[in-house]
Order: sequence, then C-alpha cells, then structure tokens
Amino acid sequence: MTVNGSDSDDLVVALVPAAGRGVRLGGAAPKAFVAVGGTPMVRLAVDGLIASGAVDRIIVMVPPEFVSSAVALLPETNSVDVVVGGAERTDSVRAGIAAAPEAAYFLVHDAARALTPPDLIARVAAELRAGRPAVVPALPVVDTIKSVDEFGAVTGTPDRSGLRAIQTPQGFAAELLRSAYATDTNATDDAGLVERLGARVHTIPGDPMAFKITTPLDLRLAHALLDERTAGLA
Repeated sequence: MTVNGSDSDDLVVALVPAAGRGVRLGGAAPKAFVAVGGTPMVRLAVDGLIASGAVDRIIVMVPPEFVSSAVALLPETNSVDVVVGGAERTDSVRAGIAAAPEAAYFLVHDAARALTPPDLIARVAAELRAGRPAVVPALPVVDTIKSVDEFGAVTGTPDRSGLRAIQTPQGFAAELLRSAYATDTNATDDAGLVERLGARVHTIPGDPMAFKITTPLDLRLAHALLDERTAGLA
C-alpha cells in the first residue's frame, strides 16, 4: 500500500504541537497563531515541512477553540490534518501519535521554529529512513554555561565543548516514540523521553534559522529574517 506516493512501511508523519499559550511572547492568541511577516507561525512551519519533500502527512495539534481557525489557515490538502491538543505539550504529542497509527516514523516539530529550512527537515527524515531510531538537530553552545543552586550561587561550569542546543524536528522510529509516550514521565523534549527508555539518540548539524521564537526579541528577529528572505526572492 502507498500513501502520498510512499510505501506505508516507510511513512513519515510530522506532528506539530501548536496548543501552547506562549506566555513569554506576550500575544493574546496561542503562540503558533502569532504572525511573522503576515503569516501565522504554524502555517510557516507546515509550509516548511511540505517544502522538504520528506513528509507524507502532517498533523497539527491545537486548542479546541482554534480548530476551525487552523483548518482555515492551513493548506487545503488531505495530507494536513488538525486535531485537538492538550493542556501540556506531552498531551498534544500523544494526541498526534494516536491520530497516526499508520506512521513508520515521526517528526515532532515545534510550530515556533517557523523558519526552519526544509533541507534540515529532509536530513532528519533521511537519517530515520537510513536506520537511525532517534535523530535530533543540534548546534554547539556558544555561551558559557553555569549551573547554579536555589539561591543563584554558581555550583559549576560545564565544559561547553560537549554541550549542544537541540532543535526540531526531532525524528523517531514510530514504535520507539509510541513506547516513550506510553509512560507518564515528563521531559523537556521528546528525545528526553526516548533517552529514558535507554535508546541512543543521534545528533546531526542543526541550522541557526531553526531557532525557537519565544520572546518579543525573537519575534523581531524572525520578522527581519523573513523580510530579508522575501526581498531576496523579489
């Protein structure tokens, strides 16, 4: 059987959590619905996934009251679906996993990484199809990192040469991610849940354009970069 031209045992499904409220960004709407260059982040993220040519189906998880809005602003194609997300990111990802029992591989991609290059998405998917069970994009840490105690006193300075900042999409063999989300354990990212199962997570070079739009300053940067990109295409 084939789905969108791919064998069903090779199907890549992208999950896009878009139910977060984005308190730090300061917008009235959920962060994924805040516009960058006139286009909501969630639409930019979905467009990037489609442009990668590596994704067979996309599932976007949104708050229940935003389902109609999401359907209206996303591409009109049967490869993009909208489902109700949850109060926590892990709840949203679980909802996306449940909606894609046919997936052979999952890409979990933050809507807030709206400018992620399609090439990066394609590289993560290629690593999965080559046999890696878990793949994440990573960038070297450029700032000095300090560990601190509850009073703010420095307790250590880790060697940053062995540290990486992790981006999305994070890619997983579907059964591995399903197993990770079958537990009630919490983690700051999907790879963290997979690591707790004892699975080996492989990193590939990330991309500065895949930064997460979290604060008003990030949003200003995203506007400027998108304006620059648009001007370059004119």
